[in-house]
Order: sequence, then structure tokens, then C-alpha cells
Amino acid sequence: MIKIRRSKERGHANHGWLDTRYTFSFSDYYDPQFMGFRDLRVINEDFIEPDQGFPKHGHRDMEIITYMISGELSHRDSMGNGETIKPNEVQRMTAGTGVLHSEYSSPTDKTHLLQIWILPEENRLTPGYEQKLFAAEGKQGKLKLIASRGGDDGSVHINQDVKLYASVLAEGKSVSHDIADGRHAWVQLISGALDVNGYTLEAGDGAAISEETKLKLTAHEDNTEFLFFDLK
Repeated sequence: MIKIRRSKERGHANHGWLDTRYTFSFSDYYDPQFMGFRDLRVINEDFIEPDQGFPKHGHRDMEIITYMISGELSHRDSMGNGETIKPNEVQRMTAGTGVLHSEYSSPTDKTHLLQIWILPEENRLTPGYEQKLFAAEGKQGKLKLIASRGGDDGSVHINQDVKLYASVLAEGKSVSHDIADGRHAWVQLISGALDVNGYTLEAGDGAAISEETKLKLTAHEDNTEFLFFDLK
């Protein structure tokens, strides 16, 4: 069973400095039919104007992943981390018992990113931070693991039984993935056009997948980039 979440149906807020699309209910956007999918709670697609950002604010009991698409984001937090996140880098922050942090975009360029929240396997974890580069060529033509419980294959570690992959496909190229019994998947298309077992996704679309045993994902355009979540 595959259910498509079309880009144009997502929640939307434009604050001038921040133009954002909400796949699931978030902030002032509320839709009881889209409160998340399995342990996946948030996928926000953010477009941030140059030299703008989020002042210091707090989170707790959430695994937060930032996937950078373009531009850059300067991060500071109460754990003492001060990093700049650039394209092809992934940041993981375990909010746990509580973290204060701030983020500001590139001084000169518009910043485009996906912010992802995953429910942790338990609350009140010790806060943590991790950031890694996943070279563009490493995602070409395959599903590259970028986040997992245990940090398998060089991925960032998250405290939940989720595997998150990134991929970039040339037109006509495909990747396949076997879904274990009782597991589910979510596909989030960043750019291009993608066929998922006969369903066509366009940029910004997502797909909730259950009761499927095998997926074939085929690009209809060059530089088709997407994220793939394998969920319990």
C-alpha cells in the first residue's frame, strides 16, 4: 500500500525570511490526518533568506536531523558545539533531557534544507551531537545509508530503529530495496521525478509505504534526489 503526500497539499508558512513546507503537523499547522508516520514525526522543507535564522530555543526528547541541500547553516548549542553545516552534510542532534540551540543561514546565499524529527526509543536520553559529510558521488546510483541506530556503515547514530538513506539518480536509473516483514517506508523527493512501484512523485512529494515487500525506485529526470526511510 502506497499513499502519496503531494507537495502542494503540505502545510505552508511564509515569514518573509523563512518559507517553509510542513509534511506533517507542526507549529501553527495542524492536520489530524498527518501527525507523522510511524516514528517519523517531522519533515520540514525550509528556504531561509541570507543572514537570517532561528534564535536560541529549546528542544527535548527528539532525534533531530538536518539534511543540507544548498547554502549553509551556522549552528551553536548549549553542549558547546559551534559548527557550520554545508551541502551534503548531515547533522544529528539528540535533544534528550534538553538542548538550547540557534541556527543562522549563509550571510550571502539562500539556504535550503530538510529538518527531520524522529521519536527516540526512550525519553530523557543524554543530549548528543554529530555531523558528517556524505560526498555527492557516494549517493549517486545507490541508496547511501546516512543515519541509523548504531551508526552503521559510517552513518550518523540515531536512538531509534530507523535507517535513513539518501540517493541521487540519473534519468532512467533505478535502485531497489527489500522491506522486511512488519516494516514500513517513507520516500521524500527533494528534486527531479521518481517512480515508486508505479506511482510518480515530483519534487516535494512524499510517499507512505506499508505492506510492500520490495520497492523499485526509478528516476524520470537527471539529478533526482530523495531520502528513503526504513521504519519499524
